[in-house]
Amino acid sequence: MGIDKELLDILACPKCKGDIKLTEKGDGLICEACKLLYPIKDDIPVMLIDEAIPIEGAQKGD
Repeated sequence: MGIDKELLDILACPKCKGDIKLTEKGDGLICEACKLLYPIKDDIPVMLIDEAIPIEGAQKGD
């Protein structure tokens, strides 16, 4: 099913309030400023800072 484009447009990183983008696989949302990945579970983004996964670099090729 995937995440709705309208929902993606209004979501922001809960930590810095900055823009987020969908991963290439569509399994998470990335905040490049905070270097955090917010997972998507059962088509629902988990937008909790404590549940975010640290990433080492920016997502390639968008």
